[in-house]
Amino acid sequence: MARQATARGDEQATGSAEAAETAAKPRKLRADAARNREKVITAAADVFAEGGTDASLEEIARRAGVGVGTLYRHFPTRAALIEEVYRGGVTALCARAPELLATLPPDEALEEWVLGFQAYVGRKRGTATALRAALGDESTAVFADTHEQLRQASRMLFDAAHAAGKIRGDVDPMEVMRTVSGVCSAGADAKDPAAGLRMLRLVLDGLRYGAEG
Repeated sequence: MARQATARGDEQATGSAEAAETAAKPRKLRADAARNREKVITAAADVFAEGGTDASLEEIARRAGVGVGTLYRHFPTRAALIEEVYRGGVTALCARAPELLATLPPDEALEEWVLGFQAYVGRKRGTATALRAALGDESTAVFADTHEQLRQASRMLFDAAHAAGKIRGDVDPMEVMRTVSGVCSAGADAKDPAAGLRMLRLVLDGLRYGAEG
């Protein structure tokens, strides 16, 4: 009897553990729900770029072609949507690094990626500030994760261009990206996109100065 009771207890404990594990796993979205979620993220990125992160959620839902209720089912708070847009922008940018290296010479791949970074900086329009304000201390983990993604992607491109003798080797990729970010901000303040591009070209020319190739 004792052994049977023990066995039943073990089965119940195992069942409870499995149930808890199942409950903890995020549910996989249906195909239509996943499409709607992506539509909301894409629309939010556009609307935030145009009007800032205080823009109307109703307008985001309208552009996504979904109801406001659908938006809130996927993103219960504005902060959740801002975080997803921020993460998604960095992830998409970093995913381009290996794609560009597979199709272009290393120096051209680096230049194309830096130009893509410029466009990303121009579109995020205060997203990082809004995320920091909305999440407080929790934003630290988000920024640490996205910073690491950027570090790895930029290092991949810089190392490839340096190995090909196309850029100098005494630069830190993240220092260059911070410089590029400042250049983008200066160009935006001047309200002259051409000025930002000219300054960015100077940064790229500086990377090539003293290269071996």
